[in-house]
Amino acid sequence: MPHEVMFSEDDPGLAELREICLAYPAAEERVSHGRPTFRAAKVFAAFGASEKLRPGEHRQVPSALVFLPDAVDLPAIEQDERFLVPAYWGPYGARALDLAAPGVDWTEVAELVDASYRRVATPRLLARLDAAAEG
Repeated sequence: MPHEVMFSEDDPGLAELREICLAYPAAEERVSHGRPTFRAAKVFAAFGASEKLRPGEHRQVPSALVFLPDAVDLPAIEQDERFLVPAYWGPYGARALDLAAPGVDWTEVAELVDASYRRVATPRLLARLDAAAEG
């Protein structure tokens, strides 16, 4: 049984996130569990999340970017109140940022997506990405 669609094309941040994510080599968008995910063989970003507040209680963050932070950046992310640990994804190291919050820095979002892509991309895809950046 398929999941219900849990996003709208005009959701805050979706168009911008889609433009950033789909610029990566072999990146594609698929709807999984009712939400857009961006993958290059493996998921490197997703749109929409929830945050577990206490057992049985979640806060929905429908315009969240879910990403895999670089280990070097994780301590700073953990100290920044803008970031949350998304339910289901969090135990695997993912973090999330609400793209509907005021003052979203799209350069920062692009950097987070880049780090996340680099965590899951194959060596061949990384070589393509680096070659495109050089030339």
